[in-house]
Amino acid sequence: MSNLQLRVISAVVLAIVALGLTWLGGLPFRLLCAAMSAMIFYEWTRMSRPAAASRLGFLPEALAAVFIVALIAGLSSFWLLPLVVALVAVAAIAARVGKSGQWDASGLAYACVSGLSLALLRDGDHSGLVAILFLFAVVWATDIFAYFVGRAVGGPKLAPSISPGKTRSGALGGAVGGVVAGLILAAIAGVGNLALLGLVALALSIVAQAGDLFESWVKRRHGCKDSGVLIPGHGGVMDRVDGLVAAALALYVIGWISAGADHPARGLFPI
Repeated sequence: MSNLQLRVISAVVLAIVALGLTWLGGLPFRLLCAAMSAMIFYEWTRMSRPAAASRLGFLPEALAAVFIVALIAGLSSFWLLPLVVALVAVAAIAARVGKSGQWDASGLAYACVSGLSLALLRDGDHSGLVAILFLFAVVWATDIFAYFVGRAVGGPKLAPSISPGKTRSGALGGAVGGVVAGLILAAIAGVGNLALLGLVALALSIVAQAGDLFESWVKRRHGCKDSGVLIPGHGGVMDRVDGLVAAALALYVIGWISAGADHPARGLFPI
């Protein structure tokens, strides 16, 4: 079986699981977010730590576990956001004092914000469901169109020193595909503010591609080809969700501005 076939099969299976848990919402979706955060933190530290163990012992893992428990428990943003700030601050101070594990704090922040953004976007209502489906549509279409347009058109590289395979034509094709997919999803869901959502979809597509480049930079910085080996044809969890988690944070911030930190989806998707 070719690598492309493995990528397609893995992507379809992951999409079915993600869509099913998104539809259920509540605890099943929070468990998905918690598992994703845990794997992101594991893969980040696996790449960034120079040795098998950190001089900080299990402190970074304990801090990550505290966040995961809080996320599964369904704490509101009033508690989750300060908790994340406190956990990351403890990890950063411990790394500074111990002169070890300097990347652990940034990995903890990346993992926590990833799970938190998705969980709070989904919330428990229909607006949250539409918000996550909109996010999936934009990010997945961006990935697909960027890949095929880049291969078909080619041209100048987007960021050759970070990710030699990405082209400017692919980035443009991904942005167009992401906007179209987002608008189609919004129209089917019956959301009225399509002009605004078109701009949001464009912003999310750009952020998703930037998130992909950021993860590529982290891997290159630490001499890794893939973040892990869990997903056949893709590598690790970070390799699969790098653009998604960046776009989720962007959508959460936009929703926070429009409707508040606890129900961010209601401002953009008033259904």
